[in-house]
Amino acid sequence: MKNTLSIIKPDATKRNLVDQINKLITTKDLKIVAQKRIKLEPDEAKAFYIVHKDKPFFNDLIKYMTSNEIVVQVLEGVNAIEDYRKIMGATNPEKAEDGTIRKNFAINIQENSVHGSDSEENAKIEIDFFFKNNEVS
Repeated sequence: MKNTLSIIKPDATKRNLVDQINKLITTKDLKIVAQKRIKLEPDEAKAFYIVHKDKPFFNDLIKYMTSNEIVVQVLEGVNAIEDYRKIMGATNPEKAEDGTIRKNFAINIQENSVHGSDSEENAKIEIDFFFKNNEVS
């Protein structure tokens, strides 16, 4: 079994969509093995998104990710990373397939409701950023 990180972003928590998003996740052979609701501080958001620090959208991303609570989760499945990325849909909700989280719930390309790890290496880094070993079953 593999793990991946899921973040339900501020636009979705603000609109009380966590249960609806989790229903989509768990009907696709993924299990939520750890979950917590947190409010990111600006320094935490900057540390998490450090790979984007030189991009023009960085400051807007930090402002957005600290605008409301988020739900961070560890998902488990045979192909957790690939399966979750399919369930999320394209970053731009206008290009996302019908039935995906982003097609169903995203507001726009920035407020796109969810984040998921893009590789095994990043999944480990991202999970370790938010969770201690004893918090993941």
